[in-house]
Amino acid sequence: MKKLKKIPRFKNEDAEREFWAVHDSTEYIDWSKAKKARFSYLKPSEKAISIRMPKFIIDDLKFLANRQSVPYQSLLKIFVTEKVKKELAGLKIKDS
Repeated sequence: MKKLKKIPRFKNEDAEREFWAVHDSTEYIDWSKAKKARFSYLKPSEKAISIRMPKFIIDDLKFLANRQSVPYQSLLKIFVTEKVKKELAGLKIKDS
């Protein structure tokens, strides 16, 4: 096992961010001893947006949401999230 370097003290978050941008954390931290952390009480930042959609799409979305007993806005977020993840995953494969 290699000897780990001591993590320096930082003046502020910007200084720490700059440090980690150019240093390999494995020289400072033994990640094999890391434990998974859960931040279940944190909520992601949200930003309200306004989009125009054809009424028939919103009606169809409300119908689907009703069948699943969820608000239609929540179902729309799920659909958008799934599609964005799929598209990003496709980009990573092509860029590799």
